[in-house]
Amino acid sequence: MFFVDTIEVSGLGNRSYLAGGEVSAVAVDPPRDVDQVIAAAARRGVRISHVVETHVHNDYVTGGLELARLTGAAYLVPAAARVSFERVPVHEGDRTEIDTAAGLTLRALATPGHTPHHTSYVLKENGAAVVVFTGGSLLIGTVGRPDLVEPRLTERLARAQHASAHRLAAELPDETAVLPTHGFGSFCSSSQAEGSDTTIGKEKASNEALTRDVDAFAADLLAGLEDIPAYYTHMGPANAAGPAPVDLTPPAVADAEDIAVRLAAGEWVVDLRNRVAFAEGHVAGSFNFEAEGQLATYLAWLIPWGKPVTLLAESPVQLAAAQRELVRVGIDRPAAAATGGPADWVREGEVPASFRRATFADLAGRLRDGVVVLDVRRASERAYGFVEGSVHIPVHALPRRLDEVPAGEVWVHCAGGMRAAVAASLLDAVGRDVVAVDDSFDGAEKAGLVVRTA
Repeated sequence: MFFVDTIEVSGLGNRSYLAGGEVSAVAVDPPRDVDQVIAAAARRGVRISHVVETHVHNDYVTGGLELARLTGAAYLVPAAARVSFERVPVHEGDRTEIDTAAGLTLRALATPGHTPHHTSYVLKENGAAVVVFTGGSLLIGTVGRPDLVEPRLTERLARAQHASAHRLAAELPDETAVLPTHGFGSFCSSSQAEGSDTTIGKEKASNEALTRDVDAFAADLLAGLEDIPAYYTHMGPANAAGPAPVDLTPPAVADAEDIAVRLAAGEWVVDLRNRVAFAEGHVAGSFNFEAEGQLATYLAWLIPWGKPVTLLAESPVQLAAAQRELVRVGIDRPAAAATGGPADWVREGEVPASFRRATFADLAGRLRDGVVVLDVRRASERAYGFVEGSVHIPVHALPRRLDEVPAGEVWVHCAGGMRAAVAASLLDAVGRDVVAVDDSFDGAEKAGLVVRTA
């Protein structure tokens, strides 16, 4: 009898897996904070005998090397991946015994496309395929994006994704569970997955890589690719070099004077509280990245790489969770941190800054006054509808394009409020008169706004 435990890395939109039998198990594409994988194995009462990577990841720092070191597991990495550490090189067709008593073996299948060396792993129980770990190859309803390696390879890799999907569909039974690493919000996915579980049979019926010819599939895949998160350029090299162990001890404590000094020095001070609390009161010059949102993705995307960051949290628990999430993308040690609220973080005699929040109905009532409407959604979202006359700057591009925002009162919106809050904090920090629209864009037209399509 076998088991598969899913380890959600929701902030990055990824999943890792622990699969095994009665005695031993394999960890697949583990996150950098490996303690949760070790805890999962302890709950099962099994030894982690193997750690495998489907590919050298571009969207997060792996914990594979450290997990293998801590557990004594064999570390399996595709042979064609260029890495500078000792590992067991995996070739097409290699078979690995995972748990002899349970009859569990792992078979490597070359599935290039997301990367040239991408490898999927089929878990077999007594010779029968029961699960396939597909990494960034075959996802739920889609595939991993093929443009993260090198621009000249992108079209070739898009076609390889099609071929790899067809190989998996041809070689595996319909009932085989498909367990990808990407596709649950990760920007490594070419589009977002619908649903949380699937099988080879379900993908045959619904995945465009399996229902369309290669030319049409590749053309649409390439046409739909959007901006690559800026921090991705640092993830592959970090993983190829072999990431260092994480340090999750609490950072140095910052008082109000320390915070002011760091802001004056041009460092980033990031407030992790929810956007409602931030709008009501915050340290002037600080930025709002909600701990409950896609903190790691958006902070790592927007912050100049290597810039010192001070974290402001409402509690030690919130701070610790944020630290854990940030190490997954290589933001290893905050320069400092503080907990509490604005009254604790501003110097004596100063008052917290604030800005207004509003709805699309409120915005409809102000358009005649000539306010600036700033849309910070991605281009693909805007294509389905946008407020007539709005300015479009995706939130990830805003820090370098602040001077493109027209003069006047700025009403900033996204699809639901989280990214608008980030953008509003960026504008507020440079002294703009800003209003954050904290509302669902689905209701914009009903609120009386004219919504156009591209």
